[in-house]
Amino acid sequence: MDIEGVLAIIFLFGGGTLFLLAISPIGRAFADRIRAKGQGDVRSELVEHKAALEQQLEAVRREVAELAERVDFAERLLTKQREGQRIGPG
Repeated sequence: MDIEGVLAIIFLFGGGTLFLLAISPIGRAFADRIRAKGQGDVRSELVEHKAALEQQLEAVRREVAELAERVDFAERLLTKQREGQRIGPG
């Protein structure tokens, strides 16, 4: 038997064994574990991104609240000024 025949037998049996391993529960578990490693990085990035967005959202909420207070103050000043003009000097 020559080397090419031995290699052909190894490829046939090895390939068949790998195929059966791939469709077996062990192969599926191994594939799921590989997928989970790749998604773990994505998940951690998403968690970090979510935390950053929540911080930015909280900052925007504070700014909007501050602007609302300023608008209320300005409206009160304008109301007082208009009331003073309506009454007029005594």
